[in-house]
Amino acid sequence: MAIVAFPRVQLLDVSGPLQVFTSANDLVIQAGGAPPYRTQMVAPGNGAIAASAGLTLSAEPLSAVGEPLDTLVIAGGPGVDDAATNATLVGWLRRYAVDARRTATVCTGAFLLAATGLLDGRRAATHWSFCAELSRRHPAVRVEPDPIFLRDGSFWTSAGVTSGIDLALALVEEDLGRAMALAVARYLVVFLKRPGGQAQFSAALSLQTADDRFGALHDWIARHLAQDLSLPVLAQEAGMSERSFSRHYLAATGISPARAVERLRVDAARRMLSESRLPAKRIALRCGFGSEETMRRSFLRLLSATPGDYRARFGA
Repeated sequence: MAIVAFPRVQLLDVSGPLQVFTSANDLVIQAGGAPPYRTQMVAPGNGAIAASAGLTLSAEPLSAVGEPLDTLVIAGGPGVDDAATNATLVGWLRRYAVDARRTATVCTGAFLLAATGLLDGRRAATHWSFCAELSRRHPAVRVEPDPIFLRDGSFWTSAGVTSGIDLALALVEEDLGRAMALAVARYLVVFLKRPGGQAQFSAALSLQTADDRFGALHDWIARHLAQDLSLPVLAQEAGMSERSFSRHYLAATGISPARAVERLRVDAARRMLSESRLPAKRIALRCGFGSEETMRRSFLRLLSATPGDYRARFGA
């Protein structure tokens, strides 16, 4: 198993997954077995590299990786843009990722894997604040902004920073079973599977940072969540034709008006679930879902958690 780093790598992108695999080794050894993972950190060039946090890491050269490679993990960090222009590194990654049983990226490591062309036509995740940029640079990649991590064939990609731990736990679960993954999670005092995704970030905030030209509309939507928020109603409130509104809204925010309304409704429901004792059915009606089941489906789609799971985790 090789973890690929580079100058100005995100420290936790490397240390998080590495600690998960090391802890799995420790627990297997304690049970009298042989360590299942042999890990090494490699980087272009020779010797030490400086992580973005200022800590110096000791890395082996790319040539130190033997054949065949079972698992390739690509870290992210502020230095990923420079790394993605390193033809030697990109060529090395393409060669080993094709032959490896599986390849995984942490955070903006998806940019480095995308530079190889191997993510074209595949679903991929990255840090929530870089999803639009990944889509712009690599339009053939099907970027999904919500999951903490996802798998498409032999390729695994994950969201921001600590999600590398979630991804590594999923790899351990695939290799050694759920019981071992749970034991590692308990030892590290983390969730085996977090009840929620990146969409836990404020939907209103993400829409405003994309383009504030519809800020007044978003404020109006937030005050009228329980009412009809269909496309004709929104277009009328925005003072546009339906076709023009749909086109301009998608260009400004990156999502359709219907998806934006869903996210804003989920946002409001999340607050009520965490800050009140109102029954889920009443919250669903207040937020405009129409039924508790509709709200549940939206939560699962955007947060990978049910309203009940969300309240259990984040309720006051």
